[in-house]
Amino acid sequence: QVQLVESGGGLVQPGGSLRLSCAASGSIFSHNTMGWYRQAPGKERELVAIKTTGGSTNYADSVKGRFTISRDNAENTVYLQMNSLKPEDTAVYFCIYRVGSTGMAYWGKGTLVTVSS
Repeated sequence: QVQLVESGGGLVQPGGSLRLSCAASGSIFSHNTMGWYRQAPGKERELVAIKTTGGSTNYADSVKGRFTISRDNAENTVYLQMNSLKPEDTAVYFCIYRVGSTGMAYWGKGTLVTVSS
């Protein structure tokens, strides 16, 4: 079992920045993928950004150039730096931990990001 604890969500004005954090604990495999998905009201959950322990990264086109994913493998923690936030970025952001690149996935409870003036 893997437990995920997210933090960093909140209310921010358009153009602002937020940083999300997610710490994993439990049965951590040395090779894993961590990252973020999001779900806006009335929409399906979608990929935001993921990063493997080896450094491979994948971003949604909608966030490229604005969001940056990073991780501390020693601390089993992943971060999402979100800049130039837009109202359409408003969503619940879920942390994901996956065994390897395609193995079993674990999800955090989610943290709400609201971009509004």
